[in-house]
Amino acid sequence: MKLGVSQGTAGSVYTTIVFTNTSNATCTLYGYPGVSLTTGRPGTQIGKAAKENPATPRQLVTLHPQKSANALLRIVDAGNYPASTCGPKNSAYLQVYPPNQTMQVYIRYRTMGCAKPVTLMTVNAVRPGSGSGS
Repeated sequence: MKLGVSQGTAGSVYTTIVFTNTSNATCTLYGYPGVSLTTGRPGTQIGKAAKENPATPRQLVTLHPQKSANALLRIVDAGNYPASTCGPKNSAYLQVYPPNQTMQVYIRYRTMGCAKPVTLMTVNAVRPGSGSGS
């Protein structure tokens, strides 16, 4: 698992989380990954986990060996919130649980999160492809 294409907009960053089947067998993904910011690996979760974007319904994605799927993640800039509302805290990683899995993967990602209960992240359901547009 890795981060794919990223693009910033006013007050947010959009990035793709790319899931690649590295086994020799076909597998499937269905639904939304669990995503949160953490202080380390393992580390303490910072604030709230990503909220599922209901505009992207679940679909079964079949991954043949060495093929990829992706989920789009939106991270709102913590600086959009007053420090008293946010409780700014530096992150070191994204902790990602693939859909319907219990083992997390850590992806290095440094940003400012909110330790207080502010929803900074929204994640889309997993879709086929790497999300790179190619």
